[in-house]
Order: sequence, then structure tokens, then C-alpha cells
Amino acid sequence: MQAKLRIRRFNPETDKKPWWGEYTLNDVLRTDTVLDLLHRVKWEQDGTLTLRRSCAHGVCGSDAMRINGANALACKTLVKELGGKGETIKIQVEPILGLPVEKDLIVDMEPFFDHYRSVMPFLISDQPVPADGRERLQSPADRERFDDTTKCILCAACTTSCPSFWADGRYVGPAAIVQAHRFIFDSRDEGFNDRLEVMADTFGVWRCRTIFNCTNACPREIKVTEAIAEVKMAITAGKV
Repeated sequence: MQAKLRIRRFNPETDKKPWWGEYTLNDVLRTDTVLDLLHRVKWEQDGTLTLRRSCAHGVCGSDAMRINGANALACKTLVKELGGKGETIKIQVEPILGLPVEKDLIVDMEPFFDHYRSVMPFLISDQPVPADGRERLQSPADRERFDDTTKCILCAACTTSCPSFWADGRYVGPAAIVQAHRFIFDSRDEGFNDRLEVMADTFGVWRCRTIFNCTNACPREIKVTEAIAEVKMAITAGKV
């Protein structure tokens, strides 16, 4: 089959504003990924196309982009998932929204990681390290309590699908809240109050409007909106 790609392009060294590049690829398989097609454009037609990717297997999260109007990982999005049963399929690719575009499909991730770091995404404990040098143990039930939010790969697909984040980049965003959830509900962690203080800030968890874009965008199928609701309840209750 044939694929017609419309890709949002922008080179800060030569362009005053973004523009659309249009490319046609033949002999496309329905099992090809969008990343496969972008590689073909770059390797066969236009070597200046710039994108970020690494593992190409949905683990690193580096190739999050906007595909046909929705956030997704290019390496996990198959051509057959984008609709169309004819011999030609149209695919539009853009950088994720809400973060500064550096070039073409690459955005500056530093604002996103600033929010991530603000929730202290590490174990906080004053308890001594176990004498045998092994890890701090907890029951299977305690581990299961936050299991879902350990799956985050920091791709930013959830945060950059959020209208509240688009409206004001100071909002900490869904991904950071997911990271806070992972430690707030960890029985081994003692930074509960410190994290809830960050979450209760003006640009913390209460900026969420429960639109569910984040849950729909997550390539790891994390129940993001549910995690956000649980953090809100933890703030109001003052306890886990």
C-alpha cells in the first residue's frame, strides 16, 4: 500500500515559522510502524528530517509525538491502527504540544523533567539500611498498592496531551503526579508530607480537570486519571 505523510517541520536556523512537509512512500506494510515510515523518509527522501528515538520497542519513551491528532509512541503505532482500508493511507505527524520545539519533531524536554524532579522521585527514609545489605522489604499487598504507577517511562505523552498543561506550563502535569503517586503510596517511603505539599501547590494536582486525555495517551496503559484522583484524596484525607 501507499502512505502519504504530512510532517510538521521547523528548523530554527532557517525557518521563521513551522511548515508542512509532504512525502509519499510506496510498498508500505500495514504492520509497519510510524517510526518505520519516518525512518524511510529520513533515509530515502530527506535526510534533514529530525526526530528523537532510541530503543524502537516502546521501552525508552523517546519517540512520543502527535500522530493523526493524538499523542502516541511512533514505534508502537502500526499503520493498520490508523484506519483506512484502501491502497493509500494518510498520516499526519507533529511534535507533542506544550513544550518548546527545538527542531522538527524534537521538543525541549527540560521543562517536563523539571516538574518530574520537583516531586522528589526517589525513596526518602531515615531508617537504617538493612544490616544484611539487602533491599527494604514489603508485603506483596503493599507493593501492589502502587504497582501501576511504576510503569511510567517518562515519554511525556500524558502531560503534553493535557489542556491544563497547554494553558499554563507551570502545571506540574500528569507524569509528575504519577511519579509522586508511586512514592506517596510506597510503605517504605517517609516523604509523604513533603510530596503532598508539592501536590497541593497552586500548580499541583488541583489543576487537573479530569479530562482523561492523559489516560488515553499513555502507551503503558497506566490509569493516570485514577492515580491523580488518589493523590487528591490523600491530600484531603491527610493520610494514605
